[in-house]
Amino acid sequence: MSTEIRKSEQEWREQLTSDQYHVMREKGTERPFTGAYVDAKQDGVYRCAGCGAELFDSNAKFDSGTGWPSFCEPANRANVHLDVDTSYGMTRTEVSCAACGGHLGHVFDDGPASTGKRYCINSVSLDLQKR
Repeated sequence: MSTEIRKSEQEWREQLTSDQYHVMREKGTERPFTGAYVDAKQDGVYRCAGCGAELFDSNAKFDSGTGWPSFCEPANRANVHLDVDTSYGMTRTEVSCAACGGHLGHVFDDGPASTGKRYCINSVSLDLQKR
């Protein structure tokens, strides 16, 4: 993946919190039901915590019961990058920010009927800009 925003790992460490760095740069995950946006109902746009790119709209958010914020589609498909992830003995589709390469979460084919997709995203990877 080619990203528009390039920073050294030291620059990322200085910009992001330790939790954000672990998830976004080391492809970690936050524990389920602990993220700030799991139960969020505010109207707005979810942006990348690393670079501010518009990723998801609150209108696409739904309660999946999984413990992570879930969306049925990105706000702009060009702003997310999908890649095969074979870590932990599973095959999944990783979701990352197309602009800065930050790991966001994974997408699954068990979402609502409107799209059939569930973008399962770590709260620490997001910043909610309220409308």
